[in-house]
Amino acid sequence: MANYPIFEVLVLLGRPAAGKSEILEYLRNMDFSIRMRKFHIGELDVIDDFPMVWAWFEEDDILSKKFAKPRLHSDDDEYFKFPYLWNLLIERIGLDYQKRTRDDSNYHQHTTTIVEFSRGSQHGGYFQAFEHLSDQILARAGVVYVQVSYAESLRKNRRRFNPQRPDSILEHGLEDEKLKRLYRDD
Repeated sequence: MANYPIFEVLVLLGRPAAGKSEILEYLRNMDFSIRMRKFHIGELDVIDDFPMVWAWFEEDDILSKKFAKPRLHSDDDEYFKFPYLWNLLIERIGLDYQKRTRDDSNYHQHTTTIVEFSRGSQHGGYFQAFEHLSDQILARAGVVYVQVSYAESLRKNRRRFNPQRPDSILEHGLEDEKLKRLYRDD
């Protein structure tokens, strides 16, 4: 196999249901040598803030429903209590990335990290998010923005939602009003 240079970090952005997870699924299922040759993407290591957000919602539900304690991160409608939590997620992404590269000195000789998230203007947008991405990520990153209209995001969000799997990367969804409030303007 030919030796192809790889992207070290790709930041994958777009509205919810824009197709980011589907792109990742496509890349995961592609033969490694073809992915290297066509896209210069090595072994995939994805850092997505959705599992972090979902863990916060689950923790808040446990606190409020099982322990009758206040929710830490979100209100009963799963809106963040504090806008700075959006930035905390980006800082967590940087921390996760730093640990990966610390633990493998040859990490980027074989691995492309894909950082995936969505941000709407209601909570600072991509500008504010990039202020919180680590210098270590920014120095190595290329950016891919998946552009879809708000109407298309809404349509795909409705179509993909599986109420039996709200924690799923590929099947989670937002209520229409929440999508409008948080992501109409991205």
